[in-house]
Formats: sequence, C-alpha cells, structure tokens
Amino acid sequence: VVVIIKDGEVLLSKGYGYADVAKQIPVDAESTLFRPGSVTKLFTWTAVMQLAEQGKIDLTADINTYLTDFKIPVTGSRPITMLDLMSHTAGFGETGAGDATYNAAELTSLSAYLTRYMPALVYPPGQIPAYSNYGATLAGHIVEQVSGEPYDQYIEEHILKPLGMTHSSMRQPLPA
Repeated sequence: VVVIIKDGEVLLSKGYGYADVAKQIPVDAESTLFRPGSVTKLFTWTAVMQLAEQGKIDLTADINTYLTDFKIPVTGSRPITMLDLMSHTAGFGETGAGDATYNAAELTSLSAYLTRYMPALVYPPGQIPAYSNYGATLAGHIVEQVSGEPYDQYIEEHILKPLGMTHSSMRQPLPA
C-alpha cells in the first residue's frame, strides 16, 4: 500500500499486488491487513524510551536489572545494556528458531520464548552490530517487566491509541 499525504490531505491511497494470491484478491488500501513484522521494533524502542523518560529504565544499566524470571549470562567484559539491544550490538547470534507460527496453540509468553530460544552470545556487548530479533523481543519483555503490562497492551495504550491508530494491534491472535 502506498499513501501520499500533503498538508493533511490524502493525495493517493493505492494497494498493489494481491492480499490473497491463490484467490487473486487484490490489496485494498483501506481494508487489507498487514502484519507489522520488523516495524514492531520501532514500537518497542518507543516504549523503551517512554519508560526511560519516566526514569523506569536506565539505558546503560545491565538488562538483568529488569529481568525477574530469568537472566542473560554475562560472558563479555561487561553486561548487556538496553542501548546494546537497541543498536543490535548485544552480541547475540541469530537463529530464527521459534520466530513465527500460524498456529495459535503454539503461541507462548515472551518469557517462555526467550528462555527456550536464547541464542549464544557470540560477540562482546557493544562492539559488533548484528541484527537481532531475539534482542528486540527481549526489550519487549523488559517493557512488560518494567511497566507491569503485557507488551501488546502497553503498545496499544501508550502508543497506538494516543496516535489514533485504531486499526492497529500487536495482539496475537488478532482480535475480531
């Protein structure tokens, strides 16, 4: 979908391709659902920064400070910080294991996912950039731990609703 807005007015709103290739249903700019994918990280980082502004997260503190249900091993010269997670320099190897499912029965809590699929730390924290879905998921779990709200609820209440994004959600499975 491409939407072009100038001075608050929509100049173009057009869908391209198929929402369902097998049924040849075209993308509709007004109604086709798109999953957020890696764009979720922007919402996670916004949530982290909101909590940092409130003094609830120190971006330079050991992330284990915020984890109550498990700990990340400290294997480098220093512990991993939120800044490391946000800049993809925490040092995690990326496996992709358990990243996606289309079966609602396979959905688990962030805590269960993070403990089951914790990748090896292969680089010293803060030194080598390596894209990390695990690190971003870990930051989302820290948002839960610090705010006391489930991740999807936090994002809806503190980011999506204030922005008027009433047709957006992080909930899994999706609400009706």
